[in-house]
Parts: sequence; C-alpha cells; structure tokens
Amino acid sequence: MQLHWYSTVLVALLLLAQTNQHQHCATAMCQKRSTRFMTISDALHRLLLDNLTTATILLNADLRLEYMNPAAEMLLAISGQRSHGQFISELFTESAEALSSLRQAVEQAHPFTKREAMLTALTGQTLTVDYAVTPILSKGDTLLLLEVHPRDRLLRITKEEAQLSKQETTKMLVRGLAHEIKNPLGGIRGAAQLLARELPEESLKDYTNVIIEEADRLRNLVDRMLGSNKLPSLAMTNVHEVLERVCSLVEAESQGCITLVRDYDPSIPDVLIDREQMIQAVLNIVRNAMQAISGQNELRLGRITLRTRAMRQFTIGHVRHRLVSKIEIIDNGPGIPAELQETIFYPMVSGRPDGTGLGLAITQNIISQHQGLIECDSHPGHTTFSIFLPLEQGAAST
Repeated sequence: MQLHWYSTVLVALLLLAQTNQHQHCATAMCQKRSTRFMTISDALHRLLLDNLTTATILLNADLRLEYMNPAAEMLLAISGQRSHGQFISELFTESAEALSSLRQAVEQAHPFTKREAMLTALTGQTLTVDYAVTPILSKGDTLLLLEVHPRDRLLRITKEEAQLSKQETTKMLVRGLAHEIKNPLGGIRGAAQLLARELPEESLKDYTNVIIEEADRLRNLVDRMLGSNKLPSLAMTNVHEVLERVCSLVEAESQGCITLVRDYDPSIPDVLIDREQMIQAVLNIVRNAMQAISGQNELRLGRITLRTRAMRQFTIGHVRHRLVSKIEIIDNGPGIPAELQETIFYPMVSGRPDGTGLGLAITQNIISQHQGLIECDSHPGHTTFSIFLPLEQGAAST
C-alpha cells in the first residue's frame, strides 16, 4: 500500500512556516507582509491537515503528543486537544519493541515503516494498521510524524461492498419469486370466494375462509419480504427522540426483565431521516436482542445498551462523509451463531425456530434507503449492531 506522502510534506511546511515566523524582515513593511502571509499559510496548512483522511499524529522528542488530526481522533477514539502532552503509551499501546524503534528514530533521525501492527486503543479495541514514521527537524528539535493507515478500514469497505452486492442479488431473486407467488395467490383467493358463494351449507364455508385467510397471510408475508415501496418522509430529527421512543416501547414489553442502558452523545446534530421508519428499524434490532436474551434460560439480568457517537471522515460505500451519526445497540445475549452472521440480513434467515427472519432484512432496507450502513459484530455474551447515518448532504466520492 502506498503511503500518503503529502501529509508528511504538509506537516513539514507547517513547521517551516512556524520557524520562519520568528525571523525578522529588514523593513517594517516586509515584516508586516511576512506576518500576514505566515498567518494565512498556517491556517491553510492546518485546514489541509484537519481534512486529510489519513490519521496523522505528531510527537515531540519525548514521544509526547503535539498534534493529531480528526482522522486520528476517530481512529483512536480520543480527543487530540485533551490528550495534548500525553505520552504515546497513554494514547494507545503496542509492543515494547515499537517504543524502542520510535526512540531510535528520534536519536538517529531515521524514518521507518511498520506493516500489520497491532494497536490497542484506550477503548480496548484492537486495530490492525500500517504506519510510517518520519523524523522532522523543527527549531533544533526532532519531531516524529506518524501516518497511520488502518487495514481494518480497507477490509471493512471490501466486506461492505461484497455484502451490498449479495443483498442486491438477493433482492432481485426475492422480487422475482414474489411476482411468481402473488399472481397465483390472487387466483386462488378469487376462486375460493366464488366457491363460497356456490356452497349450499354455511358450515362448508369455513373451509373456503381458511383458504382466503391463508392466501392473505402468504401475500402479507411476501409484501414484508419485499419491504416498503414507500419513499422515506424525511425531516430533521433528533436521533435520541427515536431511541427514547424505542425505549418506551421496549420497557412496556419487557416488564422489568431487561435493563436498558442509555449512553448518548448530546452533541450529535439532528439527522435527516424518516422518524417512523427509523423507530421501526431500531425496534426490530432491540426486539431481536430481547428475544435472544429471554431464550438463554440463565439467571443473570439481560442488558441492552443504546449508544450514540459522532464519527468523522467515515466511508459508506464509495462515499466519504465528513460526519456521521453512529447508533449502537449492544446486548449481553448468547450471540449470533457464526454460520448465520454472513447472512443475518437476508430475508427468511433466523436463529430462532419460530422466527420469520424478516425483521433485520426490513431494518437493512430502511437504513439503505437513508443512504446509511448497518453492521453486526457478535460473539457469545456480546452482540453489537451499528447503524451509521450521514449527517451532511454533501459528501466526497472515494
């Protein structure tokens, strides 16, 4: 993978501008013009760095944080401003060998690149990354520029594209089957109605009523498989209002058997969504979690956490969004069987004998209509569904 050399150049230019700012011009006019130029230059360099998709970290000679851009903040889930001056091991942990290599890079001004490094963020998440370390001389001191490229992100995008392709193929297959099923169903229902009119005894009409009711049930099932054809009625909505509505419904249904934990980020701006559809999408996931927890036959109390966060520079499909809303639904149930995880959003796929397998398919369809993304990560005792919704209209293609 080719590393983004331009982030190195930008940081070097920014440091050079800061150094030159202390040099005096021969005349007052020259000094005034130079100061104005450097102010504009500094702002431009900072703007460029802040908008890079490459996670960029600047360390001083003591391996303490001087700067990190928003891409690095999102990757490590920390605030660069609050973490300023902290030692590198307080930002993330890696091997002692890596720490030694960084110190050596400072002492010898020797750049290096490391592939498939395993970083552990403060959240406990393990990240697989490639990173390049470039020593930069500024004001007589050596700084280290780290350019971090998450391999997990590339794998996620590849997996997402494959998933969307499979889902599109499945939708086409389902629509074709639905058309073939609904046509004869109409004939069967009509024939049953005609037959009911000809029957001499009322008791015999019970049989034709069964035919009509089952035809209607099958037609409704097919309609649910296809999903709603209605376009979302979009309006700016506080996502926490959606989650609170879901909580009120779930608390009434669970009768105290489930603990709901709210972990909200109140700074998330309103998002353009269909409120009712989004309630349905989240409710389907939470109800699945409730059913999974109730089927454990264990004494421990079930817990479902609803968490919201804002994420920067996040890619959905081939579109990079500057800001997205992330909704996580986390439960402590038994987890989703490994053999079902790849097809969990397909229609008619369910881990329960009495399940229809339509809830998550409907949820995925709703999220797709909102130009969003839904992901699932599950292992025994912990399942997380993550919904990503764009928070801005304009976005850049990747």
